Amino acid sequence: MVSSTIIASSSSCLAQSSLYYLTDLPILVKRTGSSLLSCKPNVAPLRSNRRRLACFFNAGKDSKPKVEAQDKGLEWPILKRWDVPWPWQTITLTSLACGLSFILTGLVEATAIPYLGLKIEELSLDEKAEILLLDQSIATAVVLGVLYGILNTFQPLPEDVFRYDLKEPFNLQKGWLLWAGIGLAGALLAVALTGVALSTFSGETPQRETDALVRLLPLIGSSSISTVCLIGITGVLAPVLEENVFRGFFMVSLTKWVPTPVSVLISAAVFALAHLTPGEFPQLFVLGTALGFSYAQTRNLLTPITIHAFWNSGVVIILTLLQLQGYDIKELLQST
Repeated sequence: MVSSTIIASSSSCLAQSSLYYLTDLPILVKRTGSSLLSCKPNVAPLRSNRRRLACFFNAGKDSKPKVEAQDKGLEWPILKRWDVPWPWQTITLTSLACGLSFILTGLVEATAIPYLGLKIEELSLDEKAEILLLDQSIATAVVLGVLYGILNTFQPLPEDVFRYDLKEPFNLQKGWLLWAGIGLAGALLAVALTGVALSTFSGETPQRETDALVRLLPLIGSSSISTVCLIGITGVLAPVLEENVFRGFFMVSLTKWVPTPVSVLISAAVFALAHLTPGEFPQLFVLGTALGFSYAQTRNLLTPITIHAFWNSGVVIILTLLQLQGYDIKELLQST
């Protein structure tokens, strides 16, 4: 039950792939000293007071950075907001531009195929897999081109915006590979528990939407070429595209107005809705949340991309193995 829940919920994700008043004190001391120094009996006490006041002022000035450094050291990375340089108008227009460019690219490709003399129904499974890989490659290039083209006007960007850093992969605080492993394990457990909870409280196993898998199911396990193409689509291109858009841009942008944990939840909800599979919303939302918090921890896009890549590729590999063992994948997904 738990493993089938994870596979089914993950499949919809990969298929749909195709944010002191002390400052005036020295002046006061100077004026006080200069006005009263004419009284000789009081010269020594006044100098002594002046010296003490000056020391008090310097102590306060020097201690402030130390306090700030201590507070910064105690701050959790997942609570820290990004320094977002673009306004809300840019966020709205860029989100619309990315969505429209993705849809229009698909429409243009579908329209162009007949003019190229290609008949989809006459193509082999390997040829269909290659076309899907090309389709996803073009869509990824177009959307990322639109995204980076718009945001390039805000150069130079802060260091932790759209950051890719291969250094120190196992660093305890910001190691991208370490936290990718932690995030993947957390996502697997959370999605499994979500499936169990839905089954328990609803009294029946939730229905799965498999319509989006129609294009992919015939390709799974059909040949090594089809398998490589599917892994390229779901394990490389889709994670790069979706994590740049949903985590790298949208989630980061939201931190301009809301705390980072809230932006993680909002972006996870949009991520789940974008897959157009309402029955899988809880599991996709949990996955998106794990991806968001992992990214917030490391401020490195390699972290959520790695989690997403292993998640999708793992689903393809598991379904391929089940197919080779003689299981009916479509029936399995519909019944779990």
